[in-house]
Amino acid sequence: MRSVRLALAQMNFTVGDVEGNTRRILEWLERAREQGADLVLFPEMAISGYPAEDLLLKPDFIAANASALERIQAASEGLVVIVGLPWADDYDVYNTAAVLQDGRVVGMYYKHFLPNYGVFDEDRYFGRGRVSPVFDFGGDRVGVSICEDIWYASGPPQWQALQGAELLVNISASPYTRGKGADRERMLATRAVDNVAFVAYCNLVGGQDELVFDGWSVVYGPDGELLARGPAFEEALVMVDVPLDQVFRRRLHDPRSRKDRAALDSVSERTPIIEAHPLRRSRAFPRPEVTPQIATAPDPVGEVYQALVLGVRDYVQKNGFSTVLLGLSGGIDSSLTAAIAVDALGSEHVVGVSMPSRFSSAHSQSDARDLAENLGIRFLTVPIEQPFAAMLDALNGPPHAPFAGTQFGVAEENIQARLRGVILMALSNKFGWLLLSTGNKSENAVGYATLYGDMAGGFAVIKDVPKTLVWELARWRNEQAGRDLIPESVIIKPPSAELRPNQLDTDSLPPYEILDAILHMYIEEDRSGEEIVAAGFDPALVERVIQMVDRNEYKRRQAAPGIKITVRAFGKDRRLPITNRYRTRIASSAQ
Repeated sequence: MRSVRLALAQMNFTVGDVEGNTRRILEWLERAREQGADLVLFPEMAISGYPAEDLLLKPDFIAANASALERIQAASEGLVVIVGLPWADDYDVYNTAAVLQDGRVVGMYYKHFLPNYGVFDEDRYFGRGRVSPVFDFGGDRVGVSICEDIWYASGPPQWQALQGAELLVNISASPYTRGKGADRERMLATRAVDNVAFVAYCNLVGGQDELVFDGWSVVYGPDGELLARGPAFEEALVMVDVPLDQVFRRRLHDPRSRKDRAALDSVSERTPIIEAHPLRRSRAFPRPEVTPQIATAPDPVGEVYQALVLGVRDYVQKNGFSTVLLGLSGGIDSSLTAAIAVDALGSEHVVGVSMPSRFSSAHSQSDARDLAENLGIRFLTVPIEQPFAAMLDALNGPPHAPFAGTQFGVAEENIQARLRGVILMALSNKFGWLLLSTGNKSENAVGYATLYGDMAGGFAVIKDVPKTLVWELARWRNEQAGRDLIPESVIIKPPSAELRPNQLDTDSLPPYEILDAILHMYIEEDRSGEEIVAAGFDPALVERVIQMVDRNEYKRRQAAPGIKITVRAFGKDRRLPITNRYRTRIASSAQ
């Protein structure tokens, strides 16, 4: 029985830390060697980190990656190592999978399909691959591809299978969005069945600015059976033995590929066979038994929470911070953000600040204090009444009195939010703490936030989380804790900014279950106003919500970066001009 032992190194790298990334790759290589691996996979752009963005325009950065590859190459004795990096020839730079064996470079695979949508800009940096080699290790044929290449039914993995590849490996840096893990598994299982081959998928894990990579590496057999699954949102070395003889046996009984092979003449030109040494397993040596890991996939709400925790931890730690602070209003958004921060960093690294005003209710102040006690975090109280009164006196009194004779309104409300921002940033500056902002996606969408006030901060944890999902996440976290970690009173009370007497969010906004449904259709699905109305929503309300979204692009452009968890996050994902006169029209709204 021909069996190949795979090691999928599902690792967390730091963009630009070529030295540190290389050192960890070498350490994990030794771990794989100790477990008797034949072939070790590392994620896409492992050496450089992903996405490296405009670092890829620096020749010295490309050279540093090439030097690092030489060190990994020297450590590949007795192994086949497939590792991602940016690699340059005399003409261009490529998103590359280097195939190393016994201290030499066997070959290079350049990524074919370069994504240039959503958060991706790979056409900006890379040339396209034209050749999809099959690597023949003493009769064991392996096809190599990178991330996007395997998402197409007709692409490099199919061509490699037609050229005899029995094992299709894909190294990836696939960013997380809600539900994507399950979709990706279905796709990979389909590729395995359609190509009658084993499929091994090694994905990056970790947070990088607004992106989170979920890991969730998998291996599928030619019948679509799941053989191994790495855990979501954590590092793992996934080991599995792959019986390659199953492929030939199944292909004898599956005639579909014979029809596809009619195109083999054209395929073979771009799918050459590269001869390499036999795999190490053909040599006599003892090695330990391995039991393939099949980690449990997270539930739909739990996976979002885990993504947020990982995103916070990596953003804070990779940027050199140890402690974070945030304003605690006693509301659901700041309470959830605080819980995530504690799970990411530990309670000793989180500071909550209550900043009551004349409009702050007693229950909100007690809710904030109770939350801090439940989480075990440091809790500060800095009232804003005195500076707020001083600001009102300055604006209403002599000598100029610009507010004199006007009614208390939005400007006065926002002064309170901005004073809180000043206090939080003062604490951040004084003690070197990173300020977390606590606004959710629903508020960001319609501009229900104060520029330079509650939008102030270095990182926006729930920036891409709709309000209705905020409540789900809070309840999920309490279920995991087995108690009301986030007080039940916080979850059930009507949301309020508490910037004027008896204020509620519903004074300015529709109920969040309605607002979020409209926002999902308009932002994430790019539905027109007429289509949203046709789905059963009030025309006047739809038009009002769309107008709020459109006119607040300037605010969102100034917001802190935050973790992407939906298919269309604000920022690099959804890009609209600030100066823009296009407006959707709903004919029925005037009736």
